[in-house]
Amino acid sequence: MSKLKLNKELIKSCRQSAKQIADDVQEMINNHSTVTVERTLLRLLGIDGTTKFQVPYVNLVVDHVLEHANLAKGILHYMSYAVHEHHQSPQEISEGVALGKIDLSIYKNQPKSPYLSVLKPYIDQTLSRIQEMKKVRKAWINQTDQKTTPSKYVIVATGNIYEDIKQAISAAKKGADIIAVIRSTGQSLLDYVPFGATTEGFGGTYATQENFRLMRAALDLVSKEEKRYIKLVNYASGLCMPEIVAMGAIERLDMMLNDSLYGIIFRDINMKRTFIDQYFSRVLSAYSNIIINTGEDNYLTTSDAFEHAHTVLASQFINEQFAKNACMDESLMGLGHAYEIDPNMENSFLYELAQAEMSREIFPKAPLKYMPPTKHMTGDIFKGTVQNALFNITAVTTHQSIHLLGMMTEAIHTPFISDRALALDNAAYIEKAFKDFGDEIEFNPNGKIVKRAHEVLNHAHELLETIKEEGLFTSLSLGRFAEIKREAHRGKGLSGVFKKDQDYQNPILDILLEALKEENHDNK
Repeated sequence: MSKLKLNKELIKSCRQSAKQIADDVQEMINNHSTVTVERTLLRLLGIDGTTKFQVPYVNLVVDHVLEHANLAKGILHYMSYAVHEHHQSPQEISEGVALGKIDLSIYKNQPKSPYLSVLKPYIDQTLSRIQEMKKVRKAWINQTDQKTTPSKYVIVATGNIYEDIKQAISAAKKGADIIAVIRSTGQSLLDYVPFGATTEGFGGTYATQENFRLMRAALDLVSKEEKRYIKLVNYASGLCMPEIVAMGAIERLDMMLNDSLYGIIFRDINMKRTFIDQYFSRVLSAYSNIIINTGEDNYLTTSDAFEHAHTVLASQFINEQFAKNACMDESLMGLGHAYEIDPNMENSFLYELAQAEMSREIFPKAPLKYMPPTKHMTGDIFKGTVQNALFNITAVTTHQSIHLLGMMTEAIHTPFISDRALALDNAAYIEKAFKDFGDEIEFNPNGKIVKRAHEVLNHAHELLETIKEEGLFTSLSLGRFAEIKREAHRGKGLSGVFKKDQDYQNPILDILLEALKEENHDNK
């Protein structure tokens, strides 16, 4: 039963508008690809490693075709011809290209490849690995007691994967359910994925497949000791979005930050590049049962959280529709929002409670990700502890799913182990004290909480109607979200976007979509 008595027809209208917005962009997505998508396809063929000059083979092969042939036919056109002719694996073909022994450009004028079947054993091997990781995760989760309170999510960010592991283990033993490894500053703008274990990240640790493997192995050990599954998170945003999802799927990451708008707004990544990359990354995430985390919370770090709360809800609706276009189940849509209203505002707690309850009621099946106060943390650790306590109360009361714990030292430094321990103690105390509080209370139908939720929904509906009329590209250029303006023909990574040739082929996407549609049909 809705405590807020939200207008169901208005919510339905919001979804219809968001669907049209996403579908309009989907037409562009379907007709284009990117260098990142093509590199991801190579990774899914099992290609790994770097040249002696530390250039990833997947970059080298795609750049080779981009420079000497026609990438619009798709990288699998060239790889299938080469594997057929040379009777070598995709890895061996890549190494041959690196040594100058194989020239893929000789296939640029060949007709649509009839040899895609030679790639199937390599595709099957990688997808079998992903399926095995899904089974392992499911078995772990089935052995873990199911929580009725939010899962406690904490971050590690030392820059050194081996130090991250120590901090992650300590957090898990202290009660954390989810560990997120913060990515090194600026990695989202790298158009390649670093290789191997890394120890010199700045403000975080590089997202690499080896780092994923090391952290997953460490968390598996502590999961056995604690007799509960500890989930692992990393970032799949930026210029290598689908590549990082592929690596995460292979190494059994459980959640990945993956937003349709964040990179455009906050990293100035070209919007076409972002939309195309997010589609393939979400299809792969859906196939791999990886929960995505979206980034609406970031809007409120630049815009006023009270005045612009409706932009968060509008973005949640849009992100939901992009995820549905990628055949993603609602149980994997970790839509984001945050506790960011100025604490000096009278009744700020009521407004935060209204926003959180509204998100929960509108997206009842989504594993909502609720972010802590950051913008108005001042360095006063005592006041910060109170702000985080109120945030924790809101999270438990409104049944949030993914609860990123706030740190009392936010705005001072990257958290120490002791800071994280105190945050976990705070959350654990409130988790018990307020466990069933949300089920015991009702809201005054004429009160501030209900009124606030209705106002935000109405404004979100108006904004979605505006975006539907303008088109999402125009709306982004006008700064409808976070008051930041971006242009469709600008931004980082645009040169990596290309229109597909009439003979373009991507059998891996076809396989993933077919499997997801069959799975969704069976679930119905």
